[in-house]
Amino acid sequence: MAHTLPKRKDVKLEDTWRLEDIYETDDAFKVAFSHAESQIETFKQFEGHLIENAQILYNYLTKQDDFWLEVNKLYVYSHMRLHQDGGNDFYQDLSSQAEMLAVKASTALSFASSELASLSEESIVDFIKAVPKLKLYKRYLSEILRQKSHILDAQTESLLAQVGELAGTPSNAFAMLNNVDLKFPVIKNEKYEDVQLTHGNYISLLENADRNVRENAFTALYNTYDSMKNTIAALFTGNVKQYGFFSTTRHYDSPLHAALSDNNIPVTVYDNLIETVNKNLDIMHDYVALRKEALGLDTLHMYDLFVPIVKDFHKPIAFDEACNIVLKALEPMGENYVKLLKEAFDNRWIDKYENEGKRSGAYSWGTYGAPHPYVLMNFTNNVHNLFTLAHEMGHAMHSYFSSHTQPHIYADYCIFVAEVASTVNEALLMQYLLKTTTEPAFKKYLINYFMEQFRSTLYRQTMFAEFEKEMHILNSQGVTLTTKLLCDKYYALVKKYHGDAIEVDEAIALEWARIPHFYTPFYVYQYATGYSAAITLSERILKEGKSAVEDYMKFLSGGSSQDPIDLLKLAGVDMSKPEPIETALKQFASLINEFKQMQ
Repeated sequence: MAHTLPKRKDVKLEDTWRLEDIYETDDAFKVAFSHAESQIETFKQFEGHLIENAQILYNYLTKQDDFWLEVNKLYVYSHMRLHQDGGNDFYQDLSSQAEMLAVKASTALSFASSELASLSEESIVDFIKAVPKLKLYKRYLSEILRQKSHILDAQTESLLAQVGELAGTPSNAFAMLNNVDLKFPVIKNEKYEDVQLTHGNYISLLENADRNVRENAFTALYNTYDSMKNTIAALFTGNVKQYGFFSTTRHYDSPLHAALSDNNIPVTVYDNLIETVNKNLDIMHDYVALRKEALGLDTLHMYDLFVPIVKDFHKPIAFDEACNIVLKALEPMGENYVKLLKEAFDNRWIDKYENEGKRSGAYSWGTYGAPHPYVLMNFTNNVHNLFTLAHEMGHAMHSYFSSHTQPHIYADYCIFVAEVASTVNEALLMQYLLKTTTEPAFKKYLINYFMEQFRSTLYRQTMFAEFEKEMHILNSQGVTLTTKLLCDKYYALVKKYHGDAIEVDEAIALEWARIPHFYTPFYVYQYATGYSAAITLSERILKEGKSAVEDYMKFLSGGSSQDPIDLLKLAGVDMSKPEPIETALKQFASLINEFKQMQ
């Protein structure tokens, strides 16, 4: 009998999240929605008067806080309801209404940024003296002033806003081409059955034990991109050019400086990552050689990089067992942390299993003002989902501690630090499992799993970051980013990063053409820095115990109350220096040596 997914109404209540903690009923949502909608017009009274005196400014900022708190609650609630069952017409409508409300809100409050930017540090100090409660907003206002030199006159800003819509064309066109128009061929699987190659199944096909399947998937994918390579090169170049235009127009030193400026990340952090990883490419080369030996291949190809080197291992782990393992693994985080985790497991913070119409994958999400964040999963009984549970609960704990420590305006944390808490949890879980497992095959599987995290996150994302930086520099120097140049530069980086133990197939020169993150310039490096920070922090927690946990909790509770670099310093890592990256890479090297000894 074929397995069919249950409808949402048939899912056990205890296996679902309790969104009633945000709005008790949908009627309560509608009342809140009407109230928020009615508030939009009331902001007109502030336009043109925002900085006339301290009291008006304070009244506006507090009103803005309350307004966005409600709008965000409406948005999150309606979308989480939709994510639990995408086919539900009622929640389709609710989420659409919440999206339109958010757009209306942003438009209505758009006047504030230019008015606030006309403040000076001196006037902020004077305003705080006049209304001491304004001290809460000092960092918020200072951050606007920090970017003041990049805010232009009203006429130019208006022109840039109009141009901005056109500037998104390369990204939008690539998304349409990549997600809709590009059609991949049908290939044969290991049973010689027809399989439609898609973005979604490509990596799983590269993980296939049958080498012919891997090679066919690899060849079919890159042949498809090869047929469109000149078009994609034009889109890639257009995106680089538009970003260079805006960074120059706004008086940034470089496109990289423009991208990192929002969160006040020094450019040296980006450069340090690339430099440190380049100094340690021998570790990656050693891993590639190990992979070749473990797979028993005379020649290792690019399509052999994803297949597990530990074969035929299966270990079912049910959800409740996974929760118990995570609780044990995270005991080094202290009693309060584990107690809160148990509360999450016992009190429906998590939507556990797949049902018909439910959003795929996993995430942690929530909203300030709700008693706790939530986690969506599609849990199946395997080791991968055990790690996913630990990962998402890391995000949830980060959100919980930040929102319960910081005021609304500083409760959110930025992307630069977002993956740290989740990866710390995964690293602590990994160390716990490696120490406690008595199954040699399981231990070997875990080390393989861990090594792949270093390869795919630290090295691969840094390689992307290096390519991206070089292309933006070449564009700023007036060099034309032809298809050949893009392919040649990318191929050279792949060879440099992977070493001599692998046959670097010519087709991989086109990999740049399928990376959507390149259309959000200088984004990918954060995966590598976040991973390095997390590995270093998890080591410190295990070695130093309570003092390290106390420092880490300051980071978890920090939200955006400080610059992300300074928040990580509170936890004990300085990402402007090579040490955290070197610490992570040493762990990678030790894993390689341990695996060799088990061969």
